[in-house]
Amino acid sequence: MFDDAPQNDWKDAEKVILEEFGKTPEELFGVSFDGEPGKGVMERTARASASVAQVHWARLANGDEVAIKIQKREIAQQVGWDLWTFKVVTRIYTWWFDLPLYSLVPYVSERLLLETDFVNEADNAERMRQLVAGESRLRGRVYIPKVYRELSSKRIMTAEWIEGVRLWDKETLTKPWHGGWRQGSPGCRGTPLDPPGYQKVGERTGHHPLKDRLKPERDAWKGPNGEGGLGVSLKECMTIMVDLFSAQMFLWGWCHCDPHPGNIFIRRLPSGKPELVLIDHGLYVHMQPEFRHQYSLFWKSLMTFDNKTIGKIVQGWGIKNPDVFASATLMRPYTGGDNSTSAGIRRTMSKKEQQERSYEMQRQMQKGIREVLGDEKKWPRELIFIGRNMRIVQGNNQYLGAPVNRIKIMGSWASRSLVDSPDLSYRERLVNFGRHMLFKFVLFGSDVVFYSSKVAQFFGRKQNLEDDLEASMKKVAGDMGFELNHSVFEG
Repeated sequence: MFDDAPQNDWKDAEKVILEEFGKTPEELFGVSFDGEPGKGVMERTARASASVAQVHWARLANGDEVAIKIQKREIAQQVGWDLWTFKVVTRIYTWWFDLPLYSLVPYVSERLLLETDFVNEADNAERMRQLVAGESRLRGRVYIPKVYRELSSKRIMTAEWIEGVRLWDKETLTKPWHGGWRQGSPGCRGTPLDPPGYQKVGERTGHHPLKDRLKPERDAWKGPNGEGGLGVSLKECMTIMVDLFSAQMFLWGWCHCDPHPGNIFIRRLPSGKPELVLIDHGLYVHMQPEFRHQYSLFWKSLMTFDNKTIGKIVQGWGIKNPDVFASATLMRPYTGGDNSTSAGIRRTMSKKEQQERSYEMQRQMQKGIREVLGDEKKWPRELIFIGRNMRIVQGNNQYLGAPVNRIKIMGSWASRSLVDSPDLSYRERLVNFGRHMLFKFVLFGSDVVFYSSKVAQFFGRKQNLEDDLEASMKKVAGDMGFELNHSVFEG
């Protein structure tokens, strides 16, 4: 669903490689398509294909298995047209609905255009690899694939090949492990996919390198009948995911904004714990330290209903309706504010007929959006993509049955980041530490709600906590006269 777009013919992919490096695939990657001894091999048919690029498997002459991401030749022109269409549609919406949306176009366009620059993606991947390696709470739990810089360019990116299970493959994730005691799944922790002395691909395939599929199948861990799985906990998988993206948002200020299930693999460590592999690092936003600190404090204040601090922060961002923005951030109705927008709607609606009510709700909706966008010059553009990240993370948790208390984990990282951030003075960090310890008691209330929902699920209730939150958001949205469409994962 996430990587099955139509793929380009091999001749087109070959032309892109030649245009980028002035070399054929055989010359650049040291592969042979006719079984030449001492050479690597490469599949002409892509293993995955998305709108921007397709990915081919190869084994280099030194034995390294790599994923070669090749941009589709038509993308440069297509992106230009898509962005032009986006600008036109946004201009129309700005005029027709009287909403200050067009000012967001330059920033959004710049971010989306960077997705087609694989040098930028390689930079992001290497930065994230370093950040994860330096954080003890994530090191050993999260893995970022190695990039082969000498085999990468603006339209070609070569990275280590990842063997893993997609995040949404609940059945394979949770089925019993048949791979042996104290054994991990292939490639975990960056170990070589094949042990020393393993047969070369050409030998394994009977010297038929032109076969459609050359990559070795590594599914012995599924058992003789192929009915096994990784045997890992969905709760642990989602905990790692929420931890990772919380660290990106609150601690580092480098946020991956496309964490859909196609970009996340799970592997099993020898300990039996899951390891999360994050790929596709094209779409990131960078949060400046001041904004990151404000955003962390904003999240912490949401959990404690500190409306004074919330109001002060969002006022600095040019936002004039804290309630609506708080609800959008939490992905649930915020009940700690004055609820002026929803109250105003209900007060007005009670005396109107259906037709007039529909018009009034739309008017209030427009007013609410204008107040959230507020001062266009102050409004942080990063919030667009940060919101996208949080919605997708929520969707992943929801799909897996809400095994973790997402809001509590994020709130805890937001508070703790104000202690750990090297950008703050020691005095500020010390004061924040004391506040963080008090904050941990506040989080207990969030646990009560979460575990109450889990108990209800245990006794047969079909909806999980994320389902309840989404239903509440849809109701609030309905009160404001519009419909939420959360099918972000379809197609």
